[in-house]
Amino acid sequence: MQTFILGILILILGYLTYSKFVEKIFSPDERKTPANELNDGVDFVPMSKNRNALIHLLNIAGMGPIIGAIQGILFGPIAFLLIPIGCIFAGGVHDYFAGMLSMRNGGAQITGLIEKYLGKTAFKIFMVIVSIMLLLLATVFVYTAGDLFVERFFGVKEFLITNPIVLGSYIIILLYFVIATLFPIDKIIGKFYPILGLMLILGTGMVLVGFFINGVNLQNFDIAHYNIHPNHLPLLPMFFMTVSCGLLSGFHSTQATIISRTVNEEKDGRRIFYGMMCLESLIAMVWAAAAMDVYSLNQVPQNIIGTVNVVNIVANKFVPLNLAFLVTLAIIILPITSGDTALRGLRITIADALKLEQKKITNRLIIVIPIVICVLSILIWAKTNSNSFSLIWRYFTFFNQLIAIPTLCCATVFLAQKGKNYFITLIPALFYVFITMSFIFSEKIGFNLPLVWAELVGGILTIVAVIYMWILIKKQN
Repeated sequence: MQTFILGILILILGYLTYSKFVEKIFSPDERKTPANELNDGVDFVPMSKNRNALIHLLNIAGMGPIIGAIQGILFGPIAFLLIPIGCIFAGGVHDYFAGMLSMRNGGAQITGLIEKYLGKTAFKIFMVIVSIMLLLLATVFVYTAGDLFVERFFGVKEFLITNPIVLGSYIIILLYFVIATLFPIDKIIGKFYPILGLMLILGTGMVLVGFFINGVNLQNFDIAHYNIHPNHLPLLPMFFMTVSCGLLSGFHSTQATIISRTVNEEKDGRRIFYGMMCLESLIAMVWAAAAMDVYSLNQVPQNIIGTVNVVNIVANKFVPLNLAFLVTLAIIILPITSGDTALRGLRITIADALKLEQKKITNRLIIVIPIVICVLSILIWAKTNSNSFSLIWRYFTFFNQLIAIPTLCCATVFLAQKGKNYFITLIPALFYVFITMSFIFSEKIGFNLPLVWAELVGGILTIVAVIYMWILIKKQN
């Protein structure tokens, strides 16, 4: 329990100190934000600081902080230290600069920032990668939310697309995704997400209170046994790829740039972007602790360890039975409220690339209809192949962490242009070059090399990245 509490203290103190340091380096000022300067009533709409914060929390907190946490805790209590440290020095910095750079560039999406700061070649590459990632995420979140819902409220155990209840849940969720993607941001997302955000906080809070009422069995960190993963997965790179949301997630850059179009003042950015990343990290910590408890007491069948099904076991243990459904409902909210903004982010990203204004709904439909066809195609394939979830999730994991690198590199170039301390973004960028490259060169979905060779390649590519960034920074100077 001491390691868990220490991790929470690191998270709180890090936000109170390091986030202010990062904010001071960026130096927010009184200039007009895109929400006020470019108000179009659809995507550029000014909203209050608290509303933006809760919306952003729901946008970034998909199933990552839950699935990542219940899988990441298998590495042992070291997760209670790496999650908050990673959040403070990497994830929070990443999210803050993604949102603030977007505001400084007229609400540009992450691909637009890449084009400006890293060049057209990088833009073309990451335009494809961002689009694939958002499509995969939206698809996975359609059936993740649907499966959780029909299991809790209809007792379904086999999630076959031929089951009318399962298929109906998928169709309803996808239709909602389309509606939320097409409507102005303040009409659905702006009105309901703050309430849903409070439900998420309440659900996680009930689990945390359950720790103290029912007791929780948590191990403490032991440096002699720093990695206790039952399948002997290596800490580097696997932990940092497994636990993304809550530590660092490239997906967040696509969401911060959505909210950058609704922020009233630049000074609100620390609370909205950095603060909500820290709150997501806290949510991941709570679910990691809950998973550790039910794992250690053998309350989870072997075949569902590390899967979303652990959610209902945790809810039933730590929350009174008449309230446990609220916890499940709060978790079902996560993939729904991230899946719809994934599609929204994809619509805006494509619109910006095509320079197609989005005030007219016909222009929005031109982009959304092909996106929905792609999602449906991936969904049908996924539900007719038994190993599809694992495959899609692994590819999403890779693309997700890969996108974090150019975001941090954009921030590095920006800071170099201003003559400011760019090491706060450069160091985590280089670390994730090593992590993502070691992952893809060692995994079966990639090059399937022995880990030692994969890490050697990762190290060489990190050196290449150092040289590339040094050239870019020298150009700025």
